[in-house]
Amino acid sequence: MIAIKGSAPSLKASQLSAVSRMLALNTDPPNQDDSASSSYSRAPPVKRYYPAGSAHNQWKIMIYDSHCRSIISPLMSVSDLRARGVTLHLLITADREQIPDVPAVYFLQPTLENISILAKDCAQGLYSRMHINFVTKLSRELMEDFAKMIIESGTGSLDRVASVHDQYLDYVCFEKGLFSLNISNSYVLYNNPTNSESFIEGEMTRIAYGLFSVVATKGVVPVIRCPRSGAPEMVARKLNHLIAEHPTLMSARKKGAMTSTQGSGTRPVLVILDRNEDLVTPVQHTSTYQALIDDVLIHKANRVEFTIEDKNEDGTKKKGKGQTKKYDLDPDLDPFYSKHKFNAFPDAIESNGVELQRVTEKESEVRSKTSASQAMQTAFVEEPGTDHLAMAVDSLPQLLEQKKQLEIHTTILQAVMNQVAARDIPTFYELESTLATGTYKNDLAKARSEVISIVKDSNKKNIQDKVRLICVYCLSTKCPSSDVDAASDALRETHKDDTELLAATELDAGIKSITYLKQLRSMQIFPMIGGDTVFSMSDAPKSANAGGDMLASFMARAQNQATGLLAKATEKVGTMLGKIHKHHLTLVVEHLCEQKPNSEDDSYLYLDPKVKGEIDVRNLRAQGVARAPVREVVAFMIGGGCYAEYQNLQMIANERRNISYGATELVDPEVFLRQLSNLS
Repeated sequence: MIAIKGSAPSLKASQLSAVSRMLALNTDPPNQDDSASSSYSRAPPVKRYYPAGSAHNQWKIMIYDSHCRSIISPLMSVSDLRARGVTLHLLITADREQIPDVPAVYFLQPTLENISILAKDCAQGLYSRMHINFVTKLSRELMEDFAKMIIESGTGSLDRVASVHDQYLDYVCFEKGLFSLNISNSYVLYNNPTNSESFIEGEMTRIAYGLFSVVATKGVVPVIRCPRSGAPEMVARKLNHLIAEHPTLMSARKKGAMTSTQGSGTRPVLVILDRNEDLVTPVQHTSTYQALIDDVLIHKANRVEFTIEDKNEDGTKKKGKGQTKKYDLDPDLDPFYSKHKFNAFPDAIESNGVELQRVTEKESEVRSKTSASQAMQTAFVEEPGTDHLAMAVDSLPQLLEQKKQLEIHTTILQAVMNQVAARDIPTFYELESTLATGTYKNDLAKARSEVISIVKDSNKKNIQDKVRLICVYCLSTKCPSSDVDAASDALRETHKDDTELLAATELDAGIKSITYLKQLRSMQIFPMIGGDTVFSMSDAPKSANAGGDMLASFMARAQNQATGLLAKATEKVGTMLGKIHKHHLTLVVEHLCEQKPNSEDDSYLYLDPKVKGEIDVRNLRAQGVARAPVREVVAFMIGGGCYAEYQNLQMIANERRNISYGATELVDPEVFLRQLSNLS
């Protein structure tokens, strides 16, 4: 996300500020070191000393549930928590010993189970004082139950409760412009026809409260835009009502979130959409570094995990499980990742090689200077330029840290490349992109032929890749259902002899996913993406052959013993440097930002919590009423989002416009296909 000069703090920085205040027993910091700053995405290093006895450095214990732990993890490391006085952090369900001289900060979901444990902790006197923070609103019913439990737990229990707060922090921020409400299996929850109306109503309320947490943390009242009818309108109206009901909270959060010199001067626009508006994006193969990590490796909450296979001297695979690698990636503070996460995969590989070579040369230069200095000192010769030498030596630890981080990305890039090569992902990416942009709209026979040809290719072993291709084919073309059935039949025939249980399970689940999408397709029309929506990826090399060359040189630099398959794949990955089409959400946001006539800007619901009732954009335009330009957008997807959609959206961000992206949950293609299968 591109930061606007003088803009308000990022959502992650604002959330960090709110959590820091909570850990300080809900007191404001004595200075501005912990205030929200757009410079920080994790907890800033603590270099100051608070006055003795301050709540900011007072020893304390933190108790949270698994849901709230997922909120804290991307914000603060163990050392960050310790700097704020948190000596222990424990799950509320774990066995905990009595520490009667230390206060405890609780951060929990408002559930009956949690308040029951809280009452038990009070009765047992585990801690001196209990500062209780609920991640979202504690209902009146649960509040009364909690009070009753505390009173029944015995004399003195009530005195241990120092405070109770509704924090409204019920979302997970993975980076400055990316958040999730962490609602698992969300597409199934909102699309299962067996769910009752009251259940759906409750889930829409849950989403509204999650978005209210986002809005309250930022402390700025947004304008809300969404399609009419369906889940987006239900959530939008509930959220509009919540904001209008809590003007005091909004004012208080605004005071804590930004100073009078910050802010863009205009209000943000919150765009709410339904996943059913675009089912292609979550299953389509992608080409950017971060999205590929999420697609082909195990990636969750900014941690990536993969296995490196052990090889013999001749390059053959050794028996055994190989080495498992785990890395934590900070998308904001890791210089290489922050710069290249949105770039095409071959471009990231090339940049990694260039930067690693530059750092290695600098390291060698510093070491040679040090060796020369030591030699001259041994010969009792005074070296000229001693101050420059000292500066060079002082820079060595930083160079070594940069080199270590770049080598981590070299390892990750290798792991991604191995998967890209083994699964021949460029072939799927190229055909899916062609289908999604409507290139085959006048030649459906050719589309059918090319899809079935790849599905029948026995050298392509990954069943899910083929299922995803058929899904894109089904959703992005007007081919008859019989052609989709033909592709499904080809998939069954090609993999009918696969004996592994996993393959049989994947095949069955994949066919169910295709069946579900075919049913949806027969009932509604999906937005089509095509033609003039194609644009070049920024800073990407133009030559496909150059892409192959850079990959080959990278593999040589990394001293990877390329198999025939890997070498063959390097010739194809250059196609991933091609053009990218704007996805449905990107087009919608662009039209709303530009206030484009005869687009979603005219047809979408327009709610302003500061104004009673709806606003008719057509009337405003007819009357010549000018609206403020859009400087900040929060795009939210009900039913699950993905990194590909988030990154595509950033293509229309610029120096004048910040765009954040959120969803009920972030899902990779495998998870989303599983949800589709469960609905079949």
